[in-house]
Amino acid sequence: MAESRRTKVAQREATIQKLIMIAREQFGAYGYAHTATEEVVHLAGVTRGALYHHFESKEGLFRAVVEAVQQDVNAQVQAAAEQQTDLWNQLLAGCTAFLRIGLNPSFRQILLIDAPVVLGWETWRQFDDANSMQSLRQSLSALMQSDQIVVMPLEALAHLLSGAMNEGALWIAQSADPDTALHEADAVLQRLLNSLRR
Repeated sequence: MAESRRTKVAQREATIQKLIMIAREQFGAYGYAHTATEEVVHLAGVTRGALYHHFESKEGLFRAVVEAVQQDVNAQVQAAAEQQTDLWNQLLAGCTAFLRIGLNPSFRQILLIDAPVVLGWETWRQFDDANSMQSLRQSLSALMQSDQIVVMPLEALAHLLSGAMNEGALWIAQSADPDTALHEADAVLQRLLNSLRR
């Protein structure tokens, strides 16, 4: 009985992850409005009933996709930061890695274009706060505590920098020359960050 239950749980999780993976590809390529749940279930090889059983609605499925993409972005930021050996360079590397999401059309479509509209600004901010914003907040706090940057209200600083980076990533994504835009945005952001140093 216990083995059967574990098998069912594993099958359920596999179905959920497959739906998220397929939906992520579709939402990233076509946007929320032009993604049909019929196509998602067809590509995933499941029924519409399975989709609605696990996610209740197209918006529920999109919410799961946004959460997965946010976690991936945060993992990329963390990986870039961890390649550096000191707190300051970790911040710079993480910020550059975040701006790079503007080069990824799928991330741009899901996170920067559709998510705030479909889920609402407040929900989008909650996802961001639990991922990239949390990492940024921790990094800035550590730098203040180690007396490497000027001490100032942490939440205000984290929100302003996060807003600048989100806008920067969207600008990069919509640029006619995204690589040049990334180079320019990164140079300006690093200049701004350097102004915080003691």
